Amino acid sequence: MKAGRWSKSPHFCLSQYDVMELAGKHAVIVGHGELGKRVEGLFKALGMQVSIAARPGNPNDTRPSLNTLLPKADVVSLHCPLTRDTEKLINRDTLSLMKPTCFLINTARGGLIDEAALLQALKAQTIGGAALDVLTVEPPPENHPLMQASLPNLLITPHNAWIANASRQRLLNKVVEHLAAFIA
Repeated sequence: MKAGRWSKSPHFCLSQYDVMELAGKHAVIVGHGELGKRVEGLFKALGMQVSIAARPGNPNDTRPSLNTLLPKADVVSLHCPLTRDTEKLINRDTLSLMKPTCFLINTARGGLIDEAALLQALKAQTIGGAALDVLTVEPPPENHPLMQASLPNLLITPHNAWIANASRQRLLNKVVEHLAAFIA
């Protein structure tokens, strides 16, 4: 757009970029709380098959493990908390299980991903891409490797998926509700 390619196009659209239709693709969700369930609904509305990975570190969870789901995943979306069991959940080993077209989404916590391993996978194009709304250090230093990478298969937003006034008011209402219940 900025380079003026669309304006110079003889057609109404630009078709030289690869576009993947999501209908029929397989999404894997890690973290099936309130947000994970909402994302599941969105993926299903797009016609995707959805699998929920077992909770990391919970041997009693009967759902399939993340490692068994990754080779079949077209999209992996993280919605789990950062704990001892989930720190660097996405790392060199798990990234190597993903398809070269798989897209990773993290709107949960930056520490869920080994950022050096992700950068290597993105540069080598062993995964299709990543969209991150969180990083391990926030705000990131100016020389953060992912911020400096300038890769076409990486999208980073500044941890603002929650920033709408209505979202913040809902969060505040929940805090007040929990505090009132605790006091009572």
